[in-house]
Amino acid sequence: MINQLPKHKKLILFDGICNLCNSSVQYVIKNDKTNKFMFAALQSDVGKQIIKHFKVDPLNTDSILLYSPKKNTIKVKSTAALCITKDLGFPTNLMAIFLIVPAFIRHWVYDYVAKNRYKWFGKKESCWLPTPELKSKFIGEVKNEA
Repeated sequence: MINQLPKHKKLILFDGICNLCNSSVQYVIKNDKTNKFMFAALQSDVGKQIIKHFKVDPLNTDSILLYSPKKNTIKVKSTAALCITKDLGFPTNLMAIFLIVPAFIRHWVYDYVAKNRYKWFGKKESCWLPTPELKSKFIGEVKNEA
């Protein structure tokens, strides 16, 4: 399934039951003027396949992941989030300046938010499903289970 991704796209893997993650995905969709991104829940078949392919520990995958089929690379945590902002246009792309901050500092802040995201923003009982209009931006089957 990984090999079927268009090489000119980037795939954002996100926690399908996290309200913060779902809001972030909806923000990216709204601001992705060049149609660069596709999406899949971490809980989906393709999400699980990419996690396995890159040997990401599924117990520590409370993160957004950015997969680039063109380079066959994956970015995690704050690096993924900031690399996504680079492709969203002004003024959101200005956030990428924070890539100059050392990753261990950025990831510490990211991990703190990730650890508390359900408490602060809540979570859904099942994965968020896109509307029919947005379905083409999503890949991978999601089994609706929390």
